[in-house]
Amino acid sequence: MEYARTQLAFPIVAILLSLLISLWIVQAELIGIATLFALPIGVGIGIFILWNPNHALYTALVLAFVSIGAARYIPNLPLGLTVDFALVLVILSAIFHNRIKTDFNRLKNPLMAVTLLWMAYNVAEIFNPEARSVTAWVYAVRGTALYMFLTVPLTLLYANTEKDLNRMIKIIFTLSILASFWGLRQYYIGLDFAENRWLDAGSRSTHVLFGNLRVFSFFSDAGQFGAGIAHSAMIALVLALGPFRVKQRLIFATCALLFFYLMIMSGTRGALMVPVAGSLAYLFASKNFKLMAIGLGALSLVFIFLKFTSIGNENYQIRRLRSALDPNDASLNVRLENKAKFSAYLKNRPFGGGIGTSGFWGQRFSPGTFLAETPNDSWFIKIWAEMGIVGLYLHIGILAFIGLMGLLRIWQVKDPRLRQKLLALFSGYVGIAAASLGNPLLGQMPTGIILYMSWAYLYLAPKLEPNATKLDNHG
Repeated sequence: MEYARTQLAFPIVAILLSLLISLWIVQAELIGIATLFALPIGVGIGIFILWNPNHALYTALVLAFVSIGAARYIPNLPLGLTVDFALVLVILSAIFHNRIKTDFNRLKNPLMAVTLLWMAYNVAEIFNPEARSVTAWVYAVRGTALYMFLTVPLTLLYANTEKDLNRMIKIIFTLSILASFWGLRQYYIGLDFAENRWLDAGSRSTHVLFGNLRVFSFFSDAGQFGAGIAHSAMIALVLALGPFRVKQRLIFATCALLFFYLMIMSGTRGALMVPVAGSLAYLFASKNFKLMAIGLGALSLVFIFLKFTSIGNENYQIRRLRSALDPNDASLNVRLENKAKFSAYLKNRPFGGGIGTSGFWGQRFSPGTFLAETPNDSWFIKIWAEMGIVGLYLHIGILAFIGLMGLLRIWQVKDPRLRQKLLALFSGYVGIAAASLGNPLLGQMPTGIILYMSWAYLYLAPKLEPNATKLDNHG
């Protein structure tokens, strides 16, 4: 009798499931069909992520690269939240796997202290009387503090070996190469339907100048792509100068050339600060005075080429880079005017106008207000506008502290290969911090999550050495 019931129940359940699936496909059409194919893949990825916390952490890094670009093809899905979801999965993975022993003593350090301090200041901004919307705070705080608050401790706890550091570098290079070829396709072959739709929605005026496309790949915009690919180029360049095998150094050098070329193709003038400031930081941190002299000479030649010659002016990208050194550039003058406006507005607002009141979120949640309608043009102007002079000084102090701490800890490392990897992360960080003076870069994805993980590895520097597993897997 029980067997007969089971036999009867199976076809009934199968029919009901078939009806539900058919209804879903009819209602959702192509998305419904895509969901059926994506569901088993998603389940497999979910199991992989939950198996180990560092799987989720590196999944977040991958998603930080591709989620914004993917949103151009599936505009109705909140793909920007996938990074948040992956970071939450790190926590869930740690909670539900007893085999993972979490040593919370790893969080008792100065890096975690300044991370908590910055998050606390951002939380206190909820009570800023100038703030217009708690909802805007919820959205905007992700970029200003929440990703940092989640990524730094999770890296310290669950991705704290040199093997994890190597994996991060490989992911950065793999996705940067993919982003580079995607950008080359945009420039030399043409844009696809989703990219043209995105340009037509309002970005064409800033991404097609005088008939020339500013390459943006699958990043949020050309500015973020230019700085992000320059960041990867800086890391590759420093590794190319390291004590690795000749074959590896050639690969790193090729990557650096490719990434720098795409930086130029992006037409992002502010991205030039990444290799300039990053190179200076590397030359100083390496304490190799002969190399420092050569590097300073090379930078001087680049400056002379751009500032005092007109060689290559027939090339739009070189001409645009050259304009970054022109004190009479119209864009620079507009930025200076906006800065003066912010100075007057914030004179009696030491805690700013509230998180989420400027830029994109300001236009969405408080349109028509001064902060929403005045372009901030810079990460530091954004912090100043939203968190006031108090928040700006606190933020700059924390960034400077992290840089100094990282430098001192790198100098404690004896293994030359490990030290070179850390110097690559350090120089990339300094380059992005400097470039953020002219563009709102630091908290954007994927740059932000790369920096936050880099900070953790800079702090861990001396502790990574006993576990050294060389990048080339050779002793």
